[in-house]
Amino acid sequence: MRRLTAVLSLLFVGQLLSAQEKLNMDVINKIKNEGTAKSQVMDIAFHLTDANGPRLSGSPGYTKAATWAKETLAKWGLSGAALEPWGEFGKGWELKKSYVALTAPYYKPMIAYPKTWTKSTSGLKSAEVLLIEAKDSVGLLQYQGKMKGKVLVIYRNDTLRQTFKADATRYTDEELDKMAAAEPQAQRRPADTAAMRRMREQFARNQGPAQVLNVLRAMADKEGAVAILSSSPRGHDGTLFVQGGGSYAAGAPDNFLDIMVTAEDYGTICRLAKSGVPVKLDVDVKSEFNQKDTKGYNVIAEIKGTDPALKDEIVMLGAHLDSWQSATGATDNAAGSAVMMEAVRILKSLNIQPRRTIRIALWSGEEQGLLGSRNYVKNHFADPATMELKPDHAKFSSYFNIDNGTGKIRGIYLQGNDKVKDIFTQWLTPFHDMGAKWITISNTGGTDHQSFDAVGLPGFQFIQDPIEYNTRTHHTNMDSYDHLIAEDLQQISVIVASFVYNAAMRDEKLPRKELPQPRGNQRGF
Repeated sequence: MRRLTAVLSLLFVGQLLSAQEKLNMDVINKIKNEGTAKSQVMDIAFHLTDANGPRLSGSPGYTKAATWAKETLAKWGLSGAALEPWGEFGKGWELKKSYVALTAPYYKPMIAYPKTWTKSTSGLKSAEVLLIEAKDSVGLLQYQGKMKGKVLVIYRNDTLRQTFKADATRYTDEELDKMAAAEPQAQRRPADTAAMRRMREQFARNQGPAQVLNVLRAMADKEGAVAILSSSPRGHDGTLFVQGGGSYAAGAPDNFLDIMVTAEDYGTICRLAKSGVPVKLDVDVKSEFNQKDTKGYNVIAEIKGTDPALKDEIVMLGAHLDSWQSATGATDNAAGSAVMMEAVRILKSLNIQPRRTIRIALWSGEEQGLLGSRNYVKNHFADPATMELKPDHAKFSSYFNIDNGTGKIRGIYLQGNDKVKDIFTQWLTPFHDMGAKWITISNTGGTDHQSFDAVGLPGFQFIQDPIEYNTRTHHTNMDSYDHLIAEDLQQISVIVASFVYNAAMRDEKLPRKELPQPRGNQRGF
């Protein structure tokens, strides 16, 4: 009995040892030192934000940033650095000038940004405000023939509601423990994905106030109005949530000028006009469209693998490089792009010789629906519509993504893949002292790891502290370099570099979930 117990004990210990990941702590400690004591992540972020400006897909700003990233990766010694076309995107758009001011009953400059892919004013226009009070498109008929030369404002009588919650927060241990305790869910799409957001937006465009706005735009364009003003109830204290103003498809008509203003200014205009006080605005907007090149481009570069048997296998890391137009897209997502560039810089500086090839990708078109990563996956690995696998699908190990702002990593989402839980648990162990130790089986949606997950490839997004992402910076005019936290970005860079290194060096590729079924013509994830 004792001999049998001893044998079983040895077998058990052997199984434990075989399950252990081969962590090279010497290399991991070097990664930590390089990424903290010698970090360049904030300099990279500076070049992607302040030095470049907004990075709207298809714009000169995106091309400038992408070219800088490509050239910098090549300078660091990565191979094959290129702007890789992924397919048709649409026309480019760049804001050249924007001035909006209240001129009557008194003068007041306004915080205002045109929505993307909207027209210019063809010079400075001094225009009266026409207040629109209509609950449906039928109610708009009373304004026919009255819009020429006017700025149109849809009446709202709501006022700001003060918030008593902090803009910036970090996850508590209790919140993270709850995430880690989540049970595996039946295979289903995540509750909040880019595709579902687009469907909600499409639905909203055909309902209630949004449907009235669409009809109003068409009437305004036909009658020669100057512009429409819009505002988001989410924005306050000078923060504007401003995004797209219509189609960007090549050959599509230019969209009527729609300008987002702060909730405070919008409320002032509505109250004045409703009381019968004449309201005037000066508006001068200049934008440029570009249809010379309507393709979309991703930034791609590699650290080549060195193991004769594994060098053709691929470990990827990435983030989307594109942004919206009202700021420099610091937390969304220069932060992610900067830490991914910093991660490969760290590995190159340490002269890492990975067994597998490490490939970095900075995506375009994410804000329009994961277009850059979706088409990259379709071009290189598989089309989720048919699930016909290309040769590189079998050579793929894993993809790691960052796209939730400046907050440090607290752990990782398994995206329903419980086969990697024990692996990632061990990979996170060296970073418990940096605040990263939680793992959740849960899915998370809305960003580029889903493009890989959609065709059965291991794609992961890290758990990040929310900081002020959804309250202040995400898709707003406040998304600037000043909202980045250097220590957090250093921590992210170190952890991502370590995960990528571990994936590139382990004997086997990361285990996968079962292949999904073909989705036919269904769009999105």
